[in-house]
Parts: sequence; C-alpha cells; structure tokens
Amino acid sequence: MGSAKIVETIKKGKESIAQWNPSFLKASDYAVYVSYHSFPNSSENVTYTVRHAVGTTKFKVNQKIGGGTWIYLGTFYFDNSSTLDQGVSVSNHTGDKNKIVSADGVKFGGGLGNIARAPSERGIESNRKSSSNEPLQTFHIGYEVNPETSGYPRFTEGARYWLQWAGFNDSIYSPNQNQNDYNDDYMSRGKWVNALSGGSVKNPYEKGLGIPVDLAFAFHTDAGTTLNDSIVGTLGIYSRFSNGSDLFPNDSPRLTSRYMTDLIQTQIVEDIQYLHEPIWQRRGLWDKSYSESRTPVVPTMLLELLSHQNLADMRYGLDPQFRFDVSRAIYKGMLRYLSTVDGSPYVVQPLPVNSFSITSTGTVAKLEWMATEDPLEPSAVPEKYIVYTRINGTGFDNGTITNTTSFSKEIIPGQIYSFKITALNEGGESFPSEILSVYNSPESNGKILIINTFDKISAPVSFASKDSMYAGFEDSKDSGVPYLFDGSYIGSQYEFRRVIPWMDDDSPGFGASYANFESKVIAGNTFDYPYVHGKIFADLGYSFVSTSRNGLERIALDKEPFFMVDVIAGKQGQSKTGRGTSGI
Repeated sequence: MGSAKIVETIKKGKESIAQWNPSFLKASDYAVYVSYHSFPNSSENVTYTVRHAVGTTKFKVNQKIGGGTWIYLGTFYFDNSSTLDQGVSVSNHTGDKNKIVSADGVKFGGGLGNIARAPSERGIESNRKSSSNEPLQTFHIGYEVNPETSGYPRFTEGARYWLQWAGFNDSIYSPNQNQNDYNDDYMSRGKWVNALSGGSVKNPYEKGLGIPVDLAFAFHTDAGTTLNDSIVGTLGIYSRFSNGSDLFPNDSPRLTSRYMTDLIQTQIVEDIQYLHEPIWQRRGLWDKSYSESRTPVVPTMLLELLSHQNLADMRYGLDPQFRFDVSRAIYKGMLRYLSTVDGSPYVVQPLPVNSFSITSTGTVAKLEWMATEDPLEPSAVPEKYIVYTRINGTGFDNGTITNTTSFSKEIIPGQIYSFKITALNEGGESFPSEILSVYNSPESNGKILIINTFDKISAPVSFASKDSMYAGFEDSKDSGVPYLFDGSYIGSQYEFRRVIPWMDDDSPGFGASYANFESKVIAGNTFDYPYVHGKIFADLGYSFVSTSRNGLERIALDKEPFFMVDVIAGKQGQSKTGRGTSGI
C-alpha cells in the first residue's frame, strides 16, 4: 500500500521486531488490520502479536500472498490507559531460512470515510443497470467542485471507496475512470475478486494477490411489491458465459456456478420453510449476465434473498433470528458445495449453547450449560467448549477449552468475573452464549441471585390495513430488539401508501424512510445485563451469582440463602416472526 520495511528471517538468535503502539481516546473493541508487501521469497510463517487490554493474541500470516491490502486479524478490547502496553508487533523469528518478512502498516478500527470525491473533468456518466447494454450518456456541470469526503463512518460507504482505501489500483475500484461512482461500485466487486485470486491456482494467468479464492457470493435483496401480502421469495442468479467463454481460467466449467447456486438457494428456502415460513417462495434459477455474477473468475452466486419493497418479506427480513438462520443456511450451502468439489466430508459448526448458569461456593464459581441440538443438521454436535473470561468489565481473554458442559474457576474476592461459552467441533466455533457474571464480596452482606429473562430479539412492529392500502413498520410503537447492535437502520418509515411507486432515489415510494440515522449504530440486546445489575450490588457489598432463564432450574432456591432475587426483564415480551408460522 505504501513503502515497507524488509528484514531477513531467522531460525534462532536475536529477533528483529517492528512495533506499532497506538493511543486510544475511548476504551472499546477495535478491529485490527495489518498490511505488508509480498515477494517470491516472503515467509509463509510470520507471527503477528496483538497486545490488548486483556493480554496477547498471536497470529500466523502467510506473507507470500495478500500483500498490498488490509488483512483483518480480529477484534480486541483496547483500554484508553496510557500505562498499558498495547499495540501490534511482527517478528522475523519464523523458523525459515533465506526468507524475508515485510512490515507496512497497522489499522485499528474502521474509522471515517476518507476518499474525497468530485465530478470528473471528463464529465459524469449516467447510471446503468448491471444487466444493461445501453450506451452511457455523459454530462458536464460547467463549474468547479472541491473534492469532499462523505463525513460518514467507513462501514456505511460503498465497495468502490473501500477498495481505493484498501490499496487496489484504479482499474479495479474505478473501471469507469471516476465518471460514475454508482457504476464503479457494483462493477468493482467482481474485479476485486479477480485481483485477490490473481496468481493463485484458481486464477493463474492474472496478476494479483495470490489468494486462492474458492467462490464468490453477492448478497442482494430485490424490489417488487404485492398488495395481498404474499411472499416474493428467493432468487438465485449465475452466469454461464463471460466474454463468450464457458470456462474459468483454470479450465473448470463455469457451469459449476449453477450447481453452487442451486445448492445454496435450496438450503436457504428449505431452512426458511422449516424454521419460519412454510410458504416461502423459491423463485427461479437464472442464467443472466449481471456484472457481479459474470465478472469473477471463480464460481459465483448472486443472491436476491427477498424483496426489500414487500411487507410480507420484510417482516422476516428485519428479524434478527431470521437473519441468523438465513446466514447459517448460506454457510451450509457453501459448505456442501465445497465438500462435493473437494470430495471430503463436512461438519457443520454447532449452535450456541443454552441453559447457562453460574453458582458459587466460597471462592469457587461453577459454570454449567447444555448443548443445543440442531434439528436440521445431525453433524452440528459439539465436541468441546470454550469458556471465555472477563474481569471487571474489560475485554474477554482468549478462552479455555473444556470437554464437558461444566467448568469451575477460582475467583478472587472483590473482582467481578463474567463468562461466555461457545461450542466447538471440527466444523468450527458457535456463536457465543449470553454473558453471566459472578462476584464474591469481601464484605459478605449476603448473596443475590440475578436471573436474566431478557433474551428477546425481534423486528419492529408492523401493520397492514384491511383494505390493503396502507402498510409498514411502526418503530415509534415498538422498534424491535436487534442482536447486540444494528448498523442497518436509517430512520423511521414515512411512506405507508402501497400504491406509491418508486420514481427515483429521492422519491422511492412505498416503504420510504427518513435518513437521519444513516451514520449511527443502534443498540440492541447485549445479553450482558447481569454485569450491569451486579456492579450495583457489588458496590453495596453483596455477593451475587447469575443465571439465564432456562438455567434457573439448576439453582437450589430452597437451599441457597439468597438475600434477594433480581429478575431482569428489559424489553422482554411476546413477538412473532413474520406471520408467526414457525415450523418449530
């Protein structure tokens, strides 16, 4: 991306270290990215060490590939204390001989968009749909405009701006030579896939970063409305031909994309029909020439999951549990495709554990939980578990592996311990459990039981008039509950008349919303409220333990001399996903 420092590798002896030591204005979680240069003799075994508020986490990075862009390592909790040794370092102690290690930069957090834009001197080209072959028109505005940034967080910006910031050349991020950012945005995505995979076995004849990309996936939602609240449903798109060829650069058939698209679409529709909506529609399997399905030189699917313009679809689309289940279905479809291509068996990662509880005896805390059975996946069975620990509200540690559904830990009086559990098998690691906390007070004023019953996640409340004239979401009545947080909410809906069509982006018709929350992240259910309540009890000199709703049956209420029981309800209440026709 810029200049880089280079050093030879060593197997033993005194190592050379490049180190980045940032300061943080706010204690929080920050994503960590690194950049380096790749050379033919780069080491494939480079150690990066992230020093965060809780400890250190090490990563092995293959610097022979991926040079010249941002490589994501993970997200970590960093404190705003100037006394802590926090940052990132890279070492030349690789165990290799006659290799090199390079060091360019490190990025913490996403930040604000920093790509300043102004109309091109060559003019502004008209927008063109991905599937269109219509000639472009060029317009000139006749006066000078100073370049400006968006002023928005980078996560809200389009692919075109990220790719420029991520070090790719202008033939990738601006194929229209800065004359139309809209066209650049969707056209750059397939070119990015090819730039990543160039020089690998997947794309051997194109220069690139050498990363062997197995597949590409474009996640979209579609337009379209129905007045009778019927489901529009899920469409899969692939491109059998690109530039007149039905082969990828490695001579594998482009028809492979059809097979992959069919697998993923089938998995999505079947899972939705079982878990949420029996009449969810499987639309078609299209062979169409769209930029995002045609341009990548690896098997690619363009998914149109649902209609973002149709109330019946969006009642599901805004529900966090539906989003999780669809994302898991996509993952499973990809997994089955790769398993078939590679001729190897697959294992699906487990679901999050349930019935988590913490009890304590003296200075020993006992954690117990249960595995969650997946009715759709017999292979999604946990083999082990990881217990993550947090002390006094900082970040979580790297975790401790256990083979059983219980775990005991010595706790120091006067420290609030918090825990979360994940399930583990050969397929990967599950999403985490809710977070429970425990505290042993040196003052011993008594013990309090905290019961967290607030496990709700839901979409905003919606309505549809009997005459089919009006419909939409009324977040002023109930905004729903996101999972952890929501970065997709832009504002309240103001156009509820179904008959109003889309006219342009400033007059989008039915479903139009205000844009006053575009740059904000909305708080959701953190699943971390026993710690919030527990801090108050700790300050008053009380010990406490905590449990989830389903873990309560393990707590011996008749034997434990609890001074008080604190029930956390939050926004808990009845809600339904879509029509409320879940198959489970």
